Amino acid sequence: MQPIPIRTTVVGSYPFPGWLEFSSMNLDKFGAADIEEMIEDAVIAAIHDQTTAGLDVITDGEQTRLDFNLSFYGFIKGLEPNHSETRKFGPPAHDQRGKHSIVEPLTAPKGLGAVKEYQRLARLAPQGYTLKASVPGPYTLSGRMLPDGKIYKDRFEVTEGLLPFVRKELEDLVAAGCTEITVDEPSMSCYAYKEDTKRFVDIFNRTIAGVVGKARVSTHLCFGNFKGRPVGYRKLHPMLPEFLDMNVDEIHIEMANREFDEVELLAEFAQRMDVAVGIIDVKNYYCETVKDVMERIELCLKYVPAEKLAVAPDCGLSQTARWASRQKLKAMCDGAKTMRERLG
Repeated sequence: MQPIPIRTTVVGSYPFPGWLEFSSMNLDKFGAADIEEMIEDAVIAAIHDQTTAGLDVITDGEQTRLDFNLSFYGFIKGLEPNHSETRKFGPPAHDQRGKHSIVEPLTAPKGLGAVKEYQRLARLAPQGYTLKASVPGPYTLSGRMLPDGKIYKDRFEVTEGLLPFVRKELEDLVAAGCTEITVDEPSMSCYAYKEDTKRFVDIFNRTIAGVVGKARVSTHLCFGNFKGRPVGYRKLHPMLPEFLDMNVDEIHIEMANREFDEVELLAEFAQRMDVAVGIIDVKNYYCETVKDVMERIELCLKYVPAEKLAVAPDCGLSQTARWASRQKLKAMCDGAKTMRERLG
């Protein structure tokens, strides 16, 4: 069970400062020491925004990552960018995200980089906060890799090829002192309506097997977010009852963007695990008020006991403007604090 009732947390990502986006497009002008200094400054900025908002659990804001998955691809051998498979024009959609071709068996000889991210966060963060690392699970990580039909015939074979790398990264995070890890598997929730959910759960539980009981493990399930656009069938019921067998301490569920549709199903998850409810919509620019947050928490408390309830944004904040992210997080934390005080 979580340490405090109605805990405030985040999924992982936070918007880049504008200067970091500009610099990342002009890296040829900087040396290695300059780049490391920029990364540290960006992480410090993300930590500042999160702690100022009043969060209980903070991350490094994933300030070294590109588009959630693609930075991990840089650590994996056997991939080549495939620009021909990516749509470049028209309204933004998920098929405009970069894709990679598999050209040889996949390996990750130097890990996936999450341990270095966590160590930087631990060095820069103030005392008194729970520090969380977020790592994409192997099924989600496989999403923009194109099976070659020979080494890997389909996405599930790619997933099995990636699973050992992710499992080892999680184990290495625990060895580095990380006590809270989120394994992001939004692709599983996006495709639960048409894929074998038992197979998803088996993949997930094998991925985290080495860290269960050694760290607080959660998973993030959402319906996709690219430039504010979902990609999946936005319903919880296709996940049930199989997803209740995910061997996690906490499950994170998108609610705000779906206007709390199927909120009653939270009760089923709460019987098995803690529930982090997405009560802040990262896909719009209506900035929730403290009153909004309190009303949403009151609704969630009908189905999840306070000691098992955490609140968070629906998804990572990387594609939400920083000014809005600050306002949304502050309202969320203030509302949760008021509700905790009310409950005594």
